[in-house]
Order: sequence, then C-alpha cells, then structure tokens
Amino acid sequence: MTEPEVGVGPWEGDRPADERYDPELLREGDRRNVVDRYRYWTLEAIVADLDLSRHPFHVAIENWQHDFNIGSIVRTANAFAVAEVHIVGRKRWNRRGAMVTDRYQHVRHHESVDDLLAWSAGAGLALIGIDNVDDSLPIETTDLPVECVLLFGQEGPGLSREAREACDQTLSIAQFGSTRSINAGAAAAIAMHTWIRQHAKL
Repeated sequence: MTEPEVGVGPWEGDRPADERYDPELLREGDRRNVVDRYRYWTLEAIVADLDLSRHPFHVAIENWQHDFNIGSIVRTANAFAVAEVHIVGRKRWNRRGAMVTDRYQHVRHHESVDDLLAWSAGAGLALIGIDNVDDSLPIETTDLPVECVLLFGQEGPGLSREAREACDQTLSIAQFGSTRSINAGAAAAIAMHTWIRQHAKL
C-alpha cells in the first residue's frame, strides 16, 4: 500500500501575483507540513503572518544535557502560536523532533537561568516553573498569568535548583499512576494547552 502524498501539486490556472506566494512552490507543488491557508506561501510570509497573532506567553526549557524533548516542545509551541521558545544552557539541541517547525517558531537562547530571569523581568513576564515538587501548586486549579514564561527542566531531574529559585511560582501536573514524572514534552504540551484553555480566543 502506497502512502498518500502530503500537500498539493503544482498550481493550476493563472498564478497569483501576490508576493506572499513562492514561484518555485507554485511551479513544483507544496509538500510541506503546513495548514492549507499557507499553501504555496514563502517561509518569510508565513512567519510574518504568524507574528500578527502569536499568543503573549513564552516557553523555556533548560538544556544542560542535550534534552531530546526540545524538538517536540518547539513543535507544540508552534501549534499553539507561542510567542517564543527559550533554550537555557547549551545552545545546540536536537531539531529532529521539531519536524522543521523551528523555521516558523521564534527560538531564543540564554546562557543561564540568570540570563532568562533578567530577560523575562525586562519584558515584564512572570516566570512560572512546571515541576512536581513538594511546594508546587496544582496547574489544574491555578490561573496562569496572561503574559508569562512557562519554564521546564530536564527530562528526569526536572527544574534545576537555580530555576526553582528564580520562578515566581511552580506548578505541578496531577498524576495518578506509579511514576514520579511524565515525559517533559508531554508536560510542556499539557501546560501550554492549559494556557490556551484559560486565555486563547477559540
């Protein structure tokens, strides 16, 4: 059984004169993983259009051990039109899980937690940690700030001590099984969707 082709083939009929359209994509077809309204658009045009409607919250993740979840977090952030993704620590990260969505999503690097804290304070954004620690509050019953940075730690150890101390508050995700923590990429998706449910215009 052959897999169905993704996207659309070459443009049929008179080609649009709108500068947002990519002549090569119009000629060859658009097989990218983008929603239909962006078919045949240039990358720059898509990013510019997304910038008009991005949500005013950010996502940050510590990257001390080359966390493989970062790619999936970037992909989810793109799906929810997050303002920016912030990588704290090592600048290099595995982009495979992003499925090229990092081309459309703003990603910023910070050398340390202190750098992220200084940036978020300057931008007037609350820093909200997501981690299942003893003094955390349940995200299910907490109102998230409209303008904030959701900060995630490494897979396994969670937020570093410096990150926990920098956060305005730390929230936990309710769990009912035997495992202490859930996958960092899944936790990030839950937290982002919590913000969406509370604040996004659906």
